[in-house]
Amino acid sequence: MGGAELLSWGRLCVAALEQRRAEIDALNVFPVPDSDTGTNLLATMRAAVAEAQRLPSGTDGERGRSAAHPVATALARGATAGARGNSGIIVSQVLRGIADATVDTGLTEQTYRAALARAAALVRGSLSDPVEGTILTVLDRAGAAAHRCAEPGLAAVVQVGADAAARALEDTRDQLAVLRAAGVVDAGARGLLVLLDELVTVVTGKTPVRAEYRTAELRTPSAPPESAQRYEVMYRIDGARADLAAELRSRLAALGDSVVVAADGAGGWSAHVHCADAGAAVEAGLAVGRPVAIRIEHLIEDSEHETAGYGGPRAGGAVVTGVRAAADSWPVHDRAARQISGRRGEPADRGVLAVASGAGAAALFEAGGAVVLNADRTLESAILLAAIRQLPHREVLVLPNGALPAHELVAVGAAARDAHRDVLLLPSASMVQGLAALAVHDHARIAVDDAFTMSEAAASTRWGALRRARGRALTMVGTCAPGDGLGLVGHDVVVIDRDTRAAGQTLLDRMLGLGGELVTLLVGADAPDGLADDLARHIGDEFPGVEVTVYAGGQQGDLIQIGVE
Repeated sequence: MGGAELLSWGRLCVAALEQRRAEIDALNVFPVPDSDTGTNLLATMRAAVAEAQRLPSGTDGERGRSAAHPVATALARGATAGARGNSGIIVSQVLRGIADATVDTGLTEQTYRAALARAAALVRGSLSDPVEGTILTVLDRAGAAAHRCAEPGLAAVVQVGADAAARALEDTRDQLAVLRAAGVVDAGARGLLVLLDELVTVVTGKTPVRAEYRTAELRTPSAPPESAQRYEVMYRIDGARADLAAELRSRLAALGDSVVVAADGAGGWSAHVHCADAGAAVEAGLAVGRPVAIRIEHLIEDSEHETAGYGGPRAGGAVVTGVRAAADSWPVHDRAARQISGRRGEPADRGVLAVASGAGAAALFEAGGAVVLNADRTLESAILLAAIRQLPHREVLVLPNGALPAHELVAVGAAARDAHRDVLLLPSASMVQGLAALAVHDHARIAVDDAFTMSEAAASTRWGALRRARGRALTMVGTCAPGDGLGLVGHDVVVIDRDTRAAGQTLLDRMLGLGGELVTLLVGADAPDGLADDLARHIGDEFPGVEVTVYAGGQQGDLIQIGVE
């Protein structure tokens, strides 16, 4: 296998995790029963594939063989940087094992054996307290079986490894007390099996058939004790010395549990901990480097939400896997259910529904704890209304992100409110404004205060977009021709230039001419290679001191969506 095949494998993993996410989320009772392992693994693999897809064209090399290492390295780097949860960081180390084993060649039967062995060592080395009966044990068993496989060829080795992982997965139910009490297998190990099975698919052309672990078969686990850790803290440290990883791991272990500190092989580190003092966890990172991409989430602390009724083990969660039978007779319910995604376990009885276009943008909103309504196609008012009604929360904050005109949003809000649900539609006219609003969301505040703070953040974010004209049209600054670069502030065209990059630079000059401290660039699916990097450099050259954050949004239409705060 060369680079092209590895990238194809990554894409298949994303698709398979999308299908299995609800199943894996429902299995999640260890280390905390927050029902998000499938969601975390999906976000991690999306980040891995997005990074690999940024490699310049021609990386595949002759027949793809020479390109295995750069693609594998990019997958590992992206997964480590975008890892969600301890399961996400562990999977990033599996990808790094493949990268380390393919330095001089493609993925062969010998390098695959080496990759599994290397991955197992990296995973155990990244944990402060390895626990058997989890993804660790399953990875060990897969590697041992691959090493013993006497049949020659990569196809035989990957098949034997995956089959051994499937058997080991079944055994986890009896190896760990919390899994045995809940009657489930380990969620992270189930996700690992998805990745190993998709490798079998790429190599042999046949996808293994595995058992499905249905939610209905699960016994709801008991709530965590009152002394359980309150926060999940994650961040990335770039450029830290390798010898400081052990120090950071020790500092975090003194603060809490579920500690993972893992490297991407390219100088970057990701850290994860469950603890009671989130500030101290961040300070531990400051002691060894500069933490970035800090994410702090509440862990579930009570059992109030652990009642069935919305397609999962808990009501109050944000992933909607089914439709309430008694809700109403809207014919678009099934369609809305297919379009929404997000994470379970919101502690407060309040959910955030965000409309998003593009897989990268959706992952960003999910990372912020929102349920995502996919708007890659034209969004209808009825779809939005159905999505709101499917959420099990008493209070719903909606980030429409410009997907519908104001009068339709007013109608949807009026129809969605009833005696059991309050709905607040926030004034986010773009996804960059929605991300700014979500960044200040705090479920601990009362809904009105939370909505006001989020609305203020959205309103204080000036937004624009760089597009390419599809046809000849008259704008407020003149007539554009097909292919022209168009710079918009809000919905108004303010720049026309035959050179798209020049149009983007002029647009930034005008937007930042009014001031700004932080610029967010959300990169679209059709953006030319290097466009975002050129614009980021332009900001650094012309507006020193302004911070720039670049995300792969994957949206259609806007080559770059720009937010200035």
